[in-house]
Amino acid sequence: MMDKDQKVVIVGAGIFGLSTAYQLASEGYRNVVVLDRHMPPVPDGSSNDISRIVRFDYADEDYVRVAHEAYQRWRNLPKYRDIFHPTRFLQVGTRSSSGDNTWADKTTAQLTKRGLPWKMLNDADAAKRVFPEITGAITEGEFVGYHHEQAGWADAAKAVSQLRDDCIEAGVSFICGPEGTVTGFEMVTRETIWALRTAAGTLVQGDHFILAAGAWTTGLVNMYNSTLSTGQVVGFVRLTDAEMARYKDNPVCLNFSTGWFCFPPHKDGNYLKFAVHGWGYTRAPGEDVSETSPASLPPTKPRRQRANFVPADGEQRLRDGLRMLFPELADRPFHKVAMCWYTDTPTGDFIMGYHPEYKNLFIGGGGSGHAFKFLPVLGEYMSLAIKKQLPASLASKWRFRTEHQGQRDTFVGDGSRGGPARRELDADERARLAIEAQAKL
Repeated sequence: MMDKDQKVVIVGAGIFGLSTAYQLASEGYRNVVVLDRHMPPVPDGSSNDISRIVRFDYADEDYVRVAHEAYQRWRNLPKYRDIFHPTRFLQVGTRSSSGDNTWADKTTAQLTKRGLPWKMLNDADAAKRVFPEITGAITEGEFVGYHHEQAGWADAAKAVSQLRDDCIEAGVSFICGPEGTVTGFEMVTRETIWALRTAAGTLVQGDHFILAAGAWTTGLVNMYNSTLSTGQVVGFVRLTDAEMARYKDNPVCLNFSTGWFCFPPHKDGNYLKFAVHGWGYTRAPGEDVSETSPASLPPTKPRRQRANFVPADGEQRLRDGLRMLFPELADRPFHKVAMCWYTDTPTGDFIMGYHPEYKNLFIGGGGSGHAFKFLPVLGEYMSLAIKKQLPASLASKWRFRTEHQGQRDTFVGDGSRGGPARRELDADERARLAIEAQAKL
């Protein structure tokens, strides 16, 4: 057990790190320090952007329960009043030729089990009667879809800024820049860390260490093939004031067959944002890329914002999805594009557990592109996991897994991913990503 006077050092100022820091400080831990390359919101972190979906549509009863708990706090806590925006939710897709249950079938079964309301849509025309702002075909093939009104989106940058300020008010300290950029560990014994090395050549000592560095985690510690950093594509178009009025009632829409999703328009900047929750792209570390590269990492150099780059086939997927809902916007020049780096796990489950090689290193992460919505409750579950007090079903689901070590093709997801298979960025794409990233400095 941690003593409340001992020093807790958290690596990573995303939602896992910040929510844990705030929770521990709120529980009376007096010496909590967060390290990162940047002061949050971290510009290239997966927690930073203009919007994140808040929903509780899952095929797994644990995630439905915890996500609904988080949704209630987004909706009801005063501090989220200007951060969380309630909206309607539309989930669509295409039924397979085999007739197997779709992601929509599985999620609606869980919603029904918990007594949460939803309404089936029989075809695309029915969807367009409910959502008349949609003008496209919506899906290809046999339509599957439903909708409800218990969802929304959160302004991600504002939410992280609020969480950062909560941490500061609770007494959490921050170390950023080169002195907050962790490069390795100093050991007192083979199993016990006593300090972190930084890019500035300094050491940050501590008693307990929590690694929550997101997609950069595998660059610091052996994750036993339990995480994979993948880049997902995001696009933005600018709308006129007239278009903002036209699309203002857009639902949050997710196409589980293609992975494409979109938000209502964002008033700050007149943006319409859309992205792909798919299998993504990998970026093997180092100059030599091969099929046997053991890991994938996003660029590590600090930047002011995400690089304005996505692969050509990723841009096409963004346009194809836009054309299915709003064909009148599909050929408009993008205002900007970006790659959002997920920390995928083989099953899409989070990781909250102690590292098998280090007694005082706890791992928090594996957000797999769906963790942000849990922000209001995430720190509480992290704290329970640190104390080994999680409910049994969650403790099993979120444990640190070692069984994937040395295996191939283990990243099968939770059934919510769609679109083409994951692939490695080629040499030209890696170069363009680096050039665009450097241009933002």
